[in-house]
Amino acid sequence: MPAAHEQACIVGIGQTEFSKASGRSEQQLAAEAVLKACQDAGIDPKSIDGMLTFDLDNSDEVDIMRSLGCEAIKYTARLPQGGASSVSTIVHGKHAVEAGFCDVMVIWRAMNERSQYRFGQPHHSMSPDAHSSTFMEWCFPFGAQTPAAWEALSCGPYMHKFGVTSEDLGRIAVTFRKAAATNPAAWFYGKPITLDDHQSSRWIVEPTLRLLDCCQESDGGVAILITRADRAKDLKQVAVRILGAEYSMLFNHEIISDFYAGDLIRTENSESVADKLAVTAGLAPKETDVAMIYDNFTPQILRQLEGFKYCGIGEAKDYVADGHLELDGTTPLSPNGGLMGEGYIHGMNNITEGVRQIRGTAANQIKNAQTAFLASGVAGAIIGR
Repeated sequence: MPAAHEQACIVGIGQTEFSKASGRSEQQLAAEAVLKACQDAGIDPKSIDGMLTFDLDNSDEVDIMRSLGCEAIKYTARLPQGGASSVSTIVHGKHAVEAGFCDVMVIWRAMNERSQYRFGQPHHSMSPDAHSSTFMEWCFPFGAQTPAAWEALSCGPYMHKFGVTSEDLGRIAVTFRKAAATNPAAWFYGKPITLDDHQSSRWIVEPTLRLLDCCQESDGGVAILITRADRAKDLKQVAVRILGAEYSMLFNHEIISDFYAGDLIRTENSESVADKLAVTAGLAPKETDVAMIYDNFTPQILRQLEGFKYCGIGEAKDYVADGHLELDGTTPLSPNGGLMGEGYIHGMNNITEGVRQIRGTAANQIKNAQTAFLASGVAGAIIGR
């Protein structure tokens, strides 16, 4: 464990608006988000010496440096596995800063996934992609060509075993949209939905996923700055400590296309992360004040709630129905509206919301929030004051 003054902290967050037509390049969105994070922290961009993003991100590190005037980079990395990279970046950023590889790490993700390309539509390349070396080869020939199709295949056995209905999934979607409706930064600000709305939305993959079970395709950029506590004390914002950050990818698992591993009931990667966090952060995910859980599709919430041990196996649909995830519930879920309600920047905007909750500056502020759990399946982090 690092000494208190060496502990990694999130000191700056920045994001653009979330839209369906940004009108500018992903490179510009990335630079805008990083600059906003620097302004938020009170850090000169010249002091950034570490860079981290997804291997799917189209923005270039050298161009980011050029745009913002960064003088020298000592550490840079790109992470695989799509949306799982969101909280994985916090794992890598924490360890890179605490190990002294860099002093100020910037993490970013920028996407024009609606206006430039349709992120949720089939992509025809059969070459190895960011998920695994065989991902497309196992999916495309059998008609599984979209993220929704992969999710439906992987969650189907779980839903069948525990009798999870479309209405059960709809309650999750309603929860996200209720929060988004009172968050001015959300695309669906002022637009809550009812369970009837969910049930009336068209099927995407019948009989599993409806339109309102799916996250958005959004344009926008998000950036996060991490540095050590001894540097953070002189900056503009109250530092948000990364109390623990863990990653676990077990044998024969994949991301989203995880329909060849075991019985498809338990999310063993998440269980492993939860066990590790209980030791390194001294706190279990369920013991935190706010849950920021990656919501690409509604069934993922059920399976991650169980994997991260908010409830027992097969109990998640009742946990949701009992109101635990409401803003005034025992474990409030994504008060920004999540990726379904606010915007889908590959999970990164859930991290910035977690930081706002700890700072006490969120639009839907959870009273006395001192800790937040950030989750993206194979990765989890607990942050706090």
